[in-house]
Amino acid sequence: MTALILPFPEISPEVFSVSLFGMDFALRWYALAYIVGIGLGWLAARMALARPRLWRDDTPPMTQGQLEDLLTWIILGIVIGGRLGFVLFYQPGYYLAHPLEIPMIWQGGMAFHGGLLGVVAAVWIYCARNALPLLPTADLLALATPPGLLLGRIANFINAELWGRPTDMPWGVIFPGQAALCDGAPCARHPSQLYESALEGLVLGTLLLVLAFAWRGLKKPGLVAGVFFIGYGIARFIVEFFRLADAQFITPDNPHGHVIGLGGAGMTMGQLLSLPMILIGLFLLLTGRRQWR
Repeated sequence: MTALILPFPEISPEVFSVSLFGMDFALRWYALAYIVGIGLGWLAARMALARPRLWRDDTPPMTQGQLEDLLTWIILGIVIGGRLGFVLFYQPGYYLAHPLEIPMIWQGGMAFHGGLLGVVAAVWIYCARNALPLLPTADLLALATPPGLLLGRIANFINAELWGRPTDMPWGVIFPGQAALCDGAPCARHPSQLYESALEGLVLGTLLLVLAFAWRGLKKPGLVAGVFFIGYGIARFIVEFFRLADAQFITPDNPHGHVIGLGGAGMTMGQLLSLPMILIGLFLLLTGRRQWR
């Protein structure tokens, strides 16, 4: 097996660092992934808004200026929701005992599902305040999301975090540190971060771009957003079979970190949180279908 496994690429988690006034400041790949992902999503949204013929009644849901205003709300939703989601879904006991560490996002710890809920809340409030249509706005944002997912999971790989379960497949990777050990011996693991990047970012993103720009899916409110939620939920549910669960869920009697047991099988927290996303996607399709023609 050792002849087939791949060594972990030696890429520093920091893009670069500078020292100012006796303090070190670093730009990390994870932060850069957020910045570039949001920027690419913003460009995709601008392209869609600049083409009125793509939208129902040839009318985009908002102006370019409103999109820029909404971007600020979205960034706040991602950061606040992502952090609170990690705190509540994955380590509530720890942060209940250490509440002052909740705002310390520079220490790591963000949850996609929490960030998504934060964005949903921010968009809902912004649309209500500005009388914007919800479903077309949701379609626009769904179209803009996959670049961030693609780059964010690649950054997780570079950081050697959220690794996969042990494997003997030829593309298994030996991650550094404790992740390289299985029962005290080196072992290869699924690069589950790259699986997620490919499915949630590349495959789903390509599908949404084709649906929006080639198949005129934006003319059917809720279609693009519904496909995004269902696609992400299914992709994440599948990848969880290869991804190692968070350490707090793993015990000697529960090596896969299931939070719900189903006989000899079960579901991880990631799978459990993915089911509502699939239901939300179906709800958006059924609700939007009333406006299709």
